[in-house]
Amino acid sequence: MPTRVKICGISTAEAMASALDAGADDVGLVLFPPSPRHVALEGAAELARQARGRARIVALTVDADDGLLAAVVEAVKPDILQLHGSESVERVAQIRRRFGVPVMKAIKVATAEDAAQALDFAEVADLILFDARPPRGADRPGGHGAVFDWQALDGVKDRVHYMLSGGLTAENVAEAIRATGATAVDVSSGVERARGVKDCDRIRAFLAAVRAADAAVAAQSKLQPRHGSQAL
Repeated sequence: MPTRVKICGISTAEAMASALDAGADDVGLVLFPPSPRHVALEGAAELARQARGRARIVALTVDADDGLLAAVVEAVKPDILQLHGSESVERVAQIRRRFGVPVMKAIKVATAEDAAQALDFAEVADLILFDARPPRGADRPGGHGAVFDWQALDGVKDRVHYMLSGGLTAENVAEAIRATGATAVDVSSGVERARGVKDCDRIRAFLAAVRAADAAVAAQSKLQPRHGSQAL
């Protein structure tokens, strides 16, 4: 199957159109004021209308209370909620149960021990997002363009349904897919020309790089001999 691609942090109609036209599977809207990619509810609702029926709509919040989540669900009508804060297992389960919307839980990774925390959420989250742990003193939990050691996922990547994030670009996404076997990838800062400003050419280049990686994997699989085959 083709690798699923999420373009996150979309804040303008132009960037949304570029992501959709390039074939993005998921589009992420950030509802977290400290982020340079934050969009207000009204703007997020308009962007969601632009994307509906063409891509899965992801609403990203950080340690949001029920009031904000209710407003997001009502205004944006997301297909999935991305919880990118320090939400506990119990909180994730509560949100999923109360709002009836699938949930993606972000796990910040620097070490294998960090990645292993995903196992705690396997039963309550529909999807895990592995992202790089933010630098010390950061005022937001993601979108820093940092890459983590992909080998940290070795002990858990076959045990959870996940999407790979953290410093991905058109230049390194093929390597990331090969190294991890990820079937879904997420990009934000890697398709920007300035912090929070999406670049349409970079969005298209990222999607093209993923599709080229998919084609290479498919070609390689055709060259692999079938088990039990014998030369005639």
